[in-house]
Amino acid sequence: MLILTRKINEEIKIGSDISIKILAISEGQIKIGISAPEDVEIFRSEIYEKIKQVTIEASIKGKQQPTDISKLKVNQIRKLGKENE
Repeated sequence: MLILTRKINEEIKIGSDISIKILAISEGQIKIGISAPEDVEIFRSEIYEKIKQVTIEASIKGKQQPTDISKLKVNQIRKLGKENE
């Protein structure tokens, strides 16, 4: 891990097209601004972990779905019937 010290309005460059700028520091928090190309996804780590978890769960559920379309339709009809009871 690279550890850097920066002051307000100073930047960190990552490659030629990503910049991280320190905007404010107060009460144990640092406000940063990130400039990056639109195709670069930027997430807070807790959001990134949630996305990974949801993606894994969806993948597992997808493998449990019946592959026969007729079975899928029957299951959906049964669910609708139970919901309307």
